[in-house]
Amino acid sequence: MRIDLTDLRLFLLVVEHGSLTQGAVAMNLSLAAVSERISNMESILGTPLFERVRRGVRTTVAGDALIRHARLILGQVEQMRGELDTYASGLKGRVRLMSNTAALSSFLPQKLCDFLARNPDLSVDVDEKPSTDIVLAVAKGHADLGIVANIIDLAALQAQVIAQDQLVVVVKRTHRIASLPFVTLAEIVDEKFIGLSDAALERHLGERASLLGRKIDYRIRMRSIENVCMMLEAEIGIAVLSESAVVSLQRSDLVIVPLQEPWATRQLYVCARDFAALPPRMQLLASFLMGV
Repeated sequence: MRIDLTDLRLFLLVVEHGSLTQGAVAMNLSLAAVSERISNMESILGTPLFERVRRGVRTTVAGDALIRHARLILGQVEQMRGELDTYASGLKGRVRLMSNTAALSSFLPQKLCDFLARNPDLSVDVDEKPSTDIVLAVAKGHADLGIVANIIDLAALQAQVIAQDQLVVVVKRTHRIASLPFVTLAEIVDEKFIGLSDAALERHLGERASLLGRKIDYRIRMRSIENVCMMLEAEIGIAVLSESAVVSLQRSDLVIVPLQEPWATRQLYVCARDFAALPPRMQLLASFLMGV
């Protein structure tokens, strides 16, 4: 027979009460069962743990050593249980969020910074994907939570607006439209474009250009705003970007020109198949993003 946690708890209760009988009462066991368990422990360890005295029992030297170990083991078990309870409740661990480029290049980094500061037991994995891929992944159950633009059909999902994304045109200060108060797509559609790796935005612009009987000509597509700006400064082309992603950039050679189109104002949504069915830690992140 091996010594188990019940044996250790029983041993400490007998020590606390100084009596096998009182230890049996505290553990809701019969005196015979307690005597058998203590005898088995002594047999396994090869030494007596108690000696009988007039009013009960007291520990031997070996029993005193076991007290220290039993308290340490049971304390660690309780610590383990408490820590795992936070995982079971969903309030500790990692959360996975899928986000489009527009959110990641604008408001989302600060939001996640605030979230992590308030929830030190949580970590976040961010997977950058086009809005189309995110909606498909969430709908099929391959992802719990996503941030997408409203240019994608969200009918199959639950969604909540969390930010507004205004599209603007960014050009070199010497460009012909740099001094204009605003432009329309028709005025720039024949320009050479520098694209940001945001498939949803590219498709959105492409659909609008097709209504004009035109096609967007991308000279190059970059993954970061900084690299797009480098191309703009070199006069490689122009770019249509999220205003919040570029307004804070300190680029004296670049100019932001408003894109005056009804469709240039996009809504960014956090979406899920069912917010109420999310694991608790995912619900916590969703609520934080929604400002609830």
